[in-house]
Amino acid sequence: MESIESPAFVPTQRSTVKRLAKRAEYDRTTVYQILDEGLICHVGFVVDGNPFVIPTAYGRIEEQLYIHGSPASRMLRTLQTGIDVCVTVTLLDGLVLARSAFHHSMNYRSVVVFGTASIVSEPEQKLEALRAFTEHIVPGRWSEVRPPNRSELTGTLVLALPLVEASAKVRTGPPVDDEEDYALPVWAGELPLELATAQPIADPRLSSAIEPPAYVTAYTRAATRQA
Repeated sequence: MESIESPAFVPTQRSTVKRLAKRAEYDRTTVYQILDEGLICHVGFVVDGNPFVIPTAYGRIEEQLYIHGSPASRMLRTLQTGIDVCVTVTLLDGLVLARSAFHHSMNYRSVVVFGTASIVSEPEQKLEALRAFTEHIVPGRWSEVRPPNRSELTGTLVLALPLVEASAKVRTGPPVDDEEDYALPVWAGELPLELATAQPIADPRLSSAIEPPAYVTAYTRAATRQA
């Protein structure tokens, strides 16, 4: 297994970016920043010849990616048997409007991870993984809420996927038109997109004396990025 100190993932037959390879990134900093900023991953796997892609939340602790859910979940029951899995995370940064329909594109950052997930059974590691889920979604939240009790821990299945085989793909910048199209009288450029929060809505049963914490009022995904 690659060490967490390694500056880059070693491309494999599966993780090597083949289409538009110049957009490939294999360094850990880029991969981890994308994973840490995203909220939802899509888990792909095959059961009895049938492909499935399931969206789910996730968390990361160093070189381990964690997913969790009910022990009754078909996806988690299947993955814990040791089958190959593909996990993807995509961040959409903007629309790229070209002068021709053909060259329209999007600016994005994406990560693909391949591997085999294993069940987390050790109680302390399982609790730490659940903390990572919470902190991944809302940094600072875990220290204020009630932690999972024994029953809740028992009723939650956690799987770990080693971050060994992974790659990122990134597109930035303006459109790239055919040279003869630059003279067309058509607006072209980038339309940046970002994930933004609206005004927090308090639980109707919340005491009026409790104000929303700073991590709610100043919430931003960019603040969750880690090296």
